[in-house]
Amino acid sequence: MTGQPPEIYDRVGPVLLSGPVAIAIIAAIKDLNQDVMVVDRGAYVRVLVPRYCVVTRSAIETHLGRSFRFPGELETVMSAFKGSLQLNQNDAAWRLAQAQTMR
Repeated sequence: MTGQPPEIYDRVGPVLLSGPVAIAIIAAIKDLNQDVMVVDRGAYVRVLVPRYCVVTRSAIETHLGRSFRFPGELETVMSAFKGSLQLNQNDAAWRLAQAQTMR
């Protein structure tokens, strides 16, 4: 039992420090994903998407109005995340980690 409602348990995504960069990242995530849940906690914002969340450098740049170093700059505003993260020069993807079975 996780103590979390089922609609949150299967979601993944970043936890971002509040500010203009976070606003641009959230807008980019909303453009690229469906059923995005944003939980604003004041100092930070938790972004949750069912099972798979992706954001691209170019989508962030569109909303930010300037270039965005990827990876590197994302990590300065991402204090945590849920799921497994794959990051490269063009995009970041959070996936629901699959439970490993015992042999």
